[in-house]
Amino acid sequence: MNKKTFRRAFQDSLPVMAGYVVIGIGYGVLLSAKGFSPWWALLMCVAIYAGSSQFVGVELMASGASLLSAALMALLVNARHLFYGISMVDSYRPLGKSKWYAAYALSDETYSLVCKAPALPEDIDRKGYILLVSFLDQLYWLCGSLLGALLGSILPFDSTGIDFAMTALFVSVLVEQWEQTKEHRPALFGLGLSLLCLLLFGADSFLIPAMLSITAVLLLSRRRLEGREAA
Repeated sequence: MNKKTFRRAFQDSLPVMAGYVVIGIGYGVLLSAKGFSPWWALLMCVAIYAGSSQFVGVELMASGASLLSAALMALLVNARHLFYGISMVDSYRPLGKSKWYAAYALSDETYSLVCKAPALPEDIDRKGYILLVSFLDQLYWLCGSLLGALLGSILPFDSTGIDFAMTALFVSVLVEQWEQTKEHRPALFGLGLSLLCLLLFGADSFLIPAMLSITAVLLLSRRRLEGREAA
């Protein structure tokens, strides 16, 4: 792995660092406000590393929810990983044993970065780039969460509204991707189908039907979407 690869991975991940550290601090403060020590922030960022699930996990632990409830909620919140993770199988296969870590560390923001790995210059080690981006993004999240938990255990914070931080991050990712591409139909499909499923199934049960319907529509429209993007 050469210096250019590290420099490129670090530079590309800087926007993620800005988001992950800030939102991670919010997560750590929320964790502390619920009565958990900073060690919980470190443990959850290493063992789970799923921002939205970690926010939900704080509420589940604080309320004493059962393991079954926690498992079902984690599945609902992170169902999207099943869909976009499949698209990375071919890209991760050349990584060898390291692919297991890369798959584990595939967050939404990491996905947006490693998707462009095939288009990197020839002097950039693509395998090293994927692993570095995955590691750096997790490190940013861990540092932010641990810092927030430490600050929350020392200084008094009003944690009202902190749990909205992940929603704000997803919106910022959507806006960035919207601005970078001329093809907006996938985003519109996702928005429309999500709203429809929300009306049909309610706020507690709409996520899985929405993900399934979005996947089906995108698969059926794949050729048209790819043809238009190529044009």
